[in-house]
Amino acid sequence: MFNATMSNYPGGFKNGVMIRGMPLVQTHPGKVFWVGNAAATVLTGQRAASDGNQGSFNDPFSTLDYAINQCVASRGDVIMIKPGHAETFSNATSLDFDKAGVAIIGLGLGSLRPTFTFDTAAAATIDVTVANVSIQGCLFVANFADVASCFTLTTAKDFTVEYCEFRDTSASLNFINIVDTNATANAADGLYFCHNRILSSGTTAATTAIEVDAAISRMTVNDNFYVGAAISNTPALIEAATFDMTNLEVARNIVYRPNTDTATGGILLEGSTTASTGMVYGNHCKTLDVAGMLIMTTGSVLGFHENYLSGTADTSGIIIPAADSDAS
Repeated sequence: MFNATMSNYPGGFKNGVMIRGMPLVQTHPGKVFWVGNAAATVLTGQRAASDGNQGSFNDPFSTLDYAINQCVASRGDVIMIKPGHAETFSNATSLDFDKAGVAIIGLGLGSLRPTFTFDTAAAATIDVTVANVSIQGCLFVANFADVASCFTLTTAKDFTVEYCEFRDTSASLNFINIVDTNATANAADGLYFCHNRILSSGTTAATTAIEVDAAISRMTVNDNFYVGAAISNTPALIEAATFDMTNLEVARNIVYRPNTDTATGGILLEGSTTASTGMVYGNHCKTLDVAGMLIMTTGSVLGFHENYLSGTADTSGIIIPAADSDAS
């Protein structure tokens, strides 16, 4: 139970603090704000969520956008979202990540994770316009046909999406992209998309995790789990077109999508540039493409090590591309 007399040291502890022999480390230099509009999370002595509140644990805000607006850029502020919190977006302005250096952390498991639903407009999105923002532990749901992207990046270096889940409501109510960069070279450098789950039902348009619209460096796409409906010639993870991806790492992703043709798109990545650098390794993919069976379109010059792909039902994967046979 909350103790109203609990001590609070808003300035932190200059030399740390030890309580009953246990050192407590302050892991962030900024303020912590709380968001949570679920009635079930209101305990005795707490107020119902409102954007007129103070944003404390017992006095939480009701919307994530308002909490972001209370942050100070690059101070190291943290926003904690309580279990059961839910918001719905119908446009591209309701929620903007526009304060640099803010960490957003969702609490709760399963259906109690903070849930953000996109409806009534294909253009509904979360704009990310600053650097060093991270979000984790949230659920995002497409509830309209061909939602263009969950996150739309402009000047957004080192954006992190981790331990989140993305779902389509039905075969026709779906995301097209999860993250979409803009057309400015290197504006999205350092994109980190790891430990996420994409459960895509869309068949009217393919769902690709990341749409790359300009040159990008230091992109990391690791340890994601993707299950999607069959959309041939469209990659599940990265669509790069003609743009260079340097210092790229794509590792240990698991992708199931019963495409019958991967000859153009590749099951993981698509791109026609020959100036990309980086490694693609340890990925496991399942398609129904017996003839093509491509991890990525040919000629990429990226490094490929121990990627497994199966194009036939009820078979284990084989190494694709084929292992190097040059022993000279």
